[in-house]
Amino acid sequence: MGRAGATTRSALGPAVLSAVVLLVVAMPQQARAVQVVHAAERPKAVWAAQVSGASACPGRRVRTLTFATGSVLVHRSGGYVCAVTVPGKAGTKRQMSVGVRARGGRAVVDSGSFAHPAGPVTVHAGNRCVWVTGKVANSSVGSGWILC
Repeated sequence: MGRAGATTRSALGPAVLSAVVLLVVAMPQQARAVQVVHAAERPKAVWAAQVSGASACPGRRVRTLTFATGSVLVHRSGGYVCAVTVPGKAGTKRQMSVGVRARGGRAVVDSGSFAHPAGPVTVHAGNRCVWVTGKVANSSVGSGWILC
């Protein structure tokens, strides 16, 4: 690749960045919905809100998947599906994960060792079914295909 190729590549970077900024300005709700924020980076006020029943996911709660060591809260807003795994015992650091997969797509997963909820993770499902998974310590749950 010669000098002309380098110029094209360097001009392409700002163009892509401009397109992303334009999308965020044009559709702020959707841009915020697909942002994945690690639970460890969220302030404790957000954790307290989740324990009290609120969630980091936009939209209305459509399912709650419960299992021995926690639960997965599933929300839907427009064509987006969002999920958060909330441990049953707050404050104890343990292995957790949450995943959402739209039929025909790849799963979006947030996993690690957290003292507060795993997620939120969001996928654009449109009118497709989704498969939601959650795990806290040695116990897990899988939804099967839901919201079809």
